[in-house]
Amino acid sequence: MRKSWMILVSCLLAVSLMSGTVLAKPGNGNGNGNGNSADKKEKNTEAKPVAQTVKEEDKGKVKETVTSVTYATYGGNGHNGYKGLLKAIENVKDKPAGAVIAELLLTRYNLQLTPEKKAELEAIKEKDAALSALADILDKKGSVTDAVYVEKEAIKANVKNLDSYKKLGKLYEKTGKNGVKLYVNGEEPASEVAPILKNGSTFVPFRAISEALEAEVIWNKEERSVTVTRDGITVKLFIDKKLAYVDGKQVTLQAPPAIINGSTVVPVRFVSEALKATVKWEPVSRSVVIYEE
Repeated sequence: MRKSWMILVSCLLAVSLMSGTVLAKPGNGNGNGNGNSADKKEKNTEAKPVAQTVKEEDKGKVKETVTSVTYATYGGNGHNGYKGLLKAIENVKDKPAGAVIAELLLTRYNLQLTPEKKAELEAIKEKDAALSALADILDKKGSVTDAVYVEKEAIKANVKNLDSYKKLGKLYEKTGKNGVKLYVNGEEPASEVAPILKNGSTFVPFRAISEALEAEVIWNKEERSVTVTRDGITVKLFIDKKLAYVDGKQVTLQAPPAIINGSTVVPVRFVSEALKATVKWEPVSRSVVIYEE
């Protein structure tokens, strides 16, 4: 299966030689190594301390995750769990969860898989490796902008692979993009304030991380507090105070939330873990990586 992926990479490279670009982002096909224009986003000039409450039409929506679809419907063990995973992967084979489910099927239910299904799952599992290899080829040929875009796709194919973030960080350095970076479920949420390191803690823009995790956020001007609710969990923090509450229970933070350039920044590890998300730190690229299990 690795051979088939290398054939794909070779075909894509051949196309790049004829067209001058591979998998270029829409509106960005020069492939000249200048990634600044591709990554810039229009800034929102309205400064808000935190995100506003979610729209009324979105309040009734129930967020379905791979785990809930698979196990709530089919059960988490035995033959039903196997069928549930097979059904779930059909809906997410091109998404980050696809590689995770493919790995689970190949390791836990290997004897129940046909050779054809094993080959299909191996291809899904190795998608991030193939994309990353293609990014290396593009980088060596001087198409840094295209390499950045392809490496981003590799991250989306497997959000847990910290090596992909490391490689993307090195590519970003070639485009002049430095500093601490934030990724939530493989995406880089838009924000006017970049993550910062302060007194041993990493602070991230609260609005960006909350919206990326599809949480409901309420700002209380009188209390100077921010309350975020997600999947039945409520976290309340106070600006410039180490006091916080998780589902009504008082906790003490290592560092207090603050407002920088009109945006609320919070200690990333506390907030993410309180909302049941995994937080990783990739030191080479100085990346904060947050994803849902």
